[in-house]
Amino acid sequence: MTSVAVLGGGVGGLTAAHELAERGFDVTVYEQRDAFGGKARSMPVPGSGTGHREDLPAEHGFRFFPGFYRHIPDTMARIPGANGTVATHLTASTRMLLAQDGHRNEIVGIAERPTSLDDIEVMIRFMWETGVGLGIPPGELAWFFDRLLTLMCSCDERRFDEWEQVSWWQFMGAEQRSPAFQKFLADGMTRTLVAARAREMSARTGGLILCQLMYDLVRGDGRMDRVLDGPTSEVWIDPWVSYLRGMGVTLRGGCEVDEIDCKGHHITGVTISGPGGPERVHADYYVAALPVERLRMLVSPALSAAEPRLAALPALVVRWMNGAMFYLYRDVPLVHGHAIFIDSQWALTAISQAQFWPGIDLEKRGDGLVNGILSVDISEWKRKGGHVKKIAMHCTPAEIREEVWAELVDAIDDGSLDAANVHSWFLDPAIQQPNPTGATNLEPLLVNTAGSWADRPDAVTAIPNFFLAADFVRTYTDLATMEAANEAARRAVNGILDAAGSPASRCAIWKLREPAVLAPFRKLDQLRWRLGRQVVKPPIRVKPDGKPRHSGPLARVLLAITRRGRR
Repeated sequence: MTSVAVLGGGVGGLTAAHELAERGFDVTVYEQRDAFGGKARSMPVPGSGTGHREDLPAEHGFRFFPGFYRHIPDTMARIPGANGTVATHLTASTRMLLAQDGHRNEIVGIAERPTSLDDIEVMIRFMWETGVGLGIPPGELAWFFDRLLTLMCSCDERRFDEWEQVSWWQFMGAEQRSPAFQKFLADGMTRTLVAARAREMSARTGGLILCQLMYDLVRGDGRMDRVLDGPTSEVWIDPWVSYLRGMGVTLRGGCEVDEIDCKGHHITGVTISGPGGPERVHADYYVAALPVERLRMLVSPALSAAEPRLAALPALVVRWMNGAMFYLYRDVPLVHGHAIFIDSQWALTAISQAQFWPGIDLEKRGDGLVNGILSVDISEWKRKGGHVKKIAMHCTPAEIREEVWAELVDAIDDGSLDAANVHSWFLDPAIQQPNPTGATNLEPLLVNTAGSWADRPDAVTAIPNFFLAADFVRTYTDLATMEAANEAARRAVNGILDAAGSPASRCAIWKLREPAVLAPFRKLDQLRWRLGRQVVKPPIRVKPDGKPRHSGPLARVLLAITRRGRR
């Protein structure tokens, strides 16, 4: 039986093991920690359970499954669970709160499902009404949609060679726009995308992912914003690990990768530090499912000579995005979905968990007094807080707690966030405090920056028995997410199947969804790109009155032909 050593037991590593085991491979997963799941895993709060109760549940940060995710839900639908599969634990939220300083908060609902072919126009009308309500000038909203449509009508060559090289901030001309435009459509839209910054994130990635989220928002089919109905490991990771073991996968925790040996164009073995001391691991194929900051420490001169693209890994940027949990005596469901604290100095997003966890009796955990959990993600660790006057990474845990709670109250001061209601709190244990004035993050997050596509390797490397399955790999998703790690693992497995000459079916891989009605314009732009001409004019222009109109006779004809074909 063909053997595969998977180095890393996060979402990428477990996905690779899953796909390989289903196709008859002998798989062993080596994970540094005792627990599997990587940054997606949840954990108990140590020592919080009393009177024979379980410990309180904690996370690195809340889990978010937007509607455009297809790889992760597909995998979840193939993991047996108590009610069929673990995919049944995905539950939809219905609202999003844009929380602002001064308590000028806006709740955004999910639109009704479009019933016409004009999905783009439905999206524009919905987002226009939302934008006007947020105080964005109509002329700037028209400009925003014009830029989005320009990106959607661009061919792939232009997207990679032109829009990948500029930031979202530059692409949107945000410097010349109003404070409301900058806050909501430039900075605000990107801060929810895994610690990204508008002035750094590539316009190609930022714009295309934003379009995916907007398509999801107007679909109204319950898939725009999904969360889990319980702690991540309990309802997803633990059943997954059990299923993999049942298929014969060997999962070894407490095993750190010390060295990847390369001779010529072949991996000859891996050195692992396990519970019994160092050991040599040999397999037919190797899958590196390690985070980028860990793998680049293992790239030797021989390895980078065999696969030169690995030499570019140090150019990829990682940043902190970690979670804090506030355990409440009385539950405070802020909104039935995520709350984005758009003015917060530390770029906070939050969700009230208990309303989505109907099967979790919190009174049977901890000391029995907790009835609510407010889970908060902190995305900006290098900006001074407005209350403690220090950047987050230089704060003590007590100062982090003080600042985060104060920033939440700055936006929501209706009495619902009462400090006396806080039972206890928990900070992601990846934040380590070597001394009172510094901190180390053991699990930083890769962030997208303009031009970084050139520095990302493919899942299939130039080394015939070495493959990559992590969120820094080139994928359609192109963001450091569970979805990207899952997609990368599928690409790696397909590479192994090809290398082994296996007749097994290949893993499904899905592109991002794009409106079919714009396909002719992308083809036309491809011709213009080859001729060295400017981007094709979008077929729809949004006027300052908010009404979309055809941009010209050619656009009217092409749209009519496309719609007729879709019917």
